[in-house]
Amino acid sequence: MLVSVASVVTLLGALVTTTLAHGFVSSFVANGAQQQGFLLQYYYDKKNGMKVPDIAAWYAENLDIGFVSPDAYGTADINCHKNSAPGVLTTPVAAGSSVKFQWTSSSSGGAWPHPYGPIIDYIASCDGDCSKVDKTKLKWVKIQADGIDYSTQQWASAKMIANNNSWTTKIPASIAPGNYVLRHEIIALHGGWSLNGAQNYPQCINIQITGSGTAKPMGTLGTALYKNTDAGIYFNPYVTITNYPMPGPELFTG
Repeated sequence: MLVSVASVVTLLGALVTTTLAHGFVSSFVANGAQQQGFLLQYYYDKKNGMKVPDIAAWYAENLDIGFVSPDAYGTADINCHKNSAPGVLTTPVAAGSSVKFQWTSSSSGGAWPHPYGPIIDYIASCDGDCSKVDKTKLKWVKIQADGIDYSTQQWASAKMIANNNSWTTKIPASIAPGNYVLRHEIIALHGGWSLNGAQNYPQCINIQITGSGTAKPMGTLGTALYKNTDAGIYFNPYVTITNYPMPGPELFTG
């Protein structure tokens, strides 16, 4: 993929940022109540035989606060991050309401460092207890996708940073009640100009959708969501953008 000479300084800055910091969802708000996200210290507490709190957020082993790279799209890690496992609890969320995610770049807090890239949200039915679900069988339905504002050239990630590192996702009112995994993801594109340079940050929580909806859309297996050569993954963000091909399956609009 060609990169203009005018972009070289920006690219070098992005490469430095790539090595410095990444991030994760430290908490989220559902039905007006703040919930704990999965903190990396829980991994070490568990390894040392200490009790960790029961939460709806999924366990993961992204110990470097890192990402899933495009050359790992064919592995189970793309579902809910590295070596992920379901959360113990399930938190109720009314169909038509929103979930607010709080991102951080370190255990002690800090701004999300990557302003280039889309934010995408999916749900997958658990067909039972989400705490016992097999992540490799989850079929993801895209319910929200935000890329770039062509008029301002501001990416969804930059909007999230400007909004105190938080992002709000709406659950479609038409979705049938039941237990689902909500998959919230940033795809950082500061390195997307090179093959396998994009960075996926999937974060999952167990939710129980309530309401009177009837829609049960078919989804896509995690390993089929993306390819490393997809136009919206292998993408140069350092030019004026007039068309961004959103990665992943079609957006559910029912």
